[in-house]
Amino acid sequence: MPKSHSTPPGDQPPPVPVGLLLPHSRFPRAPRTGVPHWHGLSPSHLAYLICRYTHVGGVVLDLDAHPVAIAATAYLRRVPAQLITGRHGSRLRILPPDPQHGVRRAELRPGAGVDLILASLPEEAQPFTYDSAAMAMTAWRPLLRPGGFLLVGLTSGPARPGDFSHRTTVIAAARAVGLFYHQHIPAVLVPLPEHEPRTAPELPDEADEDRRLLDGRHLPAFRDLLVFGTTATGEEGTRA
Repeated sequence: MPKSHSTPPGDQPPPVPVGLLLPHSRFPRAPRTGVPHWHGLSPSHLAYLICRYTHVGGVVLDLDAHPVAIAATAYLRRVPAQLITGRHGSRLRILPPDPQHGVRRAELRPGAGVDLILASLPEEAQPFTYDSAAMAMTAWRPLLRPGGFLLVGLTSGPARPGDFSHRTTVIAAARAVGLFYHQHIPAVLVPLPEHEPRTAPELPDEADEDRRLLDGRHLPAFRDLLVFGTTATGEEGTRA
């Protein structure tokens, strides 16, 4: 891992902060129907992240234009944006305010750029490589204002044996375009049982793997979220 000049030779850089999002232990008696999750992340957890990384009046761009992201942005009195791609390049379009959760004109922060970009990788129907990740980061980096953040949700399973992990690939691509690795957030998608027989040690004479799989496959239990910033804190500077 590259080190800055402030890191003494032989010293390990400080670890990246890790935040854990746990699933809700209680559910409302009459849950809202028709509210999709953002790549497995609940609407309330997504709203928490938007609130954590932006201020009132900040511009939030979800590259997938997910309805939950747009609704949460407006509810939190942030400004939802959309990326329009045409023959002459890409441009940002500020979405009209929701009548119920509109942001007053006085709350809009001056200057161009986005405060928070929500993205998912790998992109569908495309092979995921370092080059494809770097190409995406190169396109997203200029959209961020100074002090802005990029939150990437890893939406696929582990990499193929022998390949670098998707998380490592995304981190390397982000650093290559000048972004700083800010935080790793594993988001637990389902309540975890207290005792899980599939994680028990395998006995020497055990040949039946059925108990280790559900319907013949492993079910995803968490989603990796990676947060990158345009501006480094002192701690992040030593990891750059």
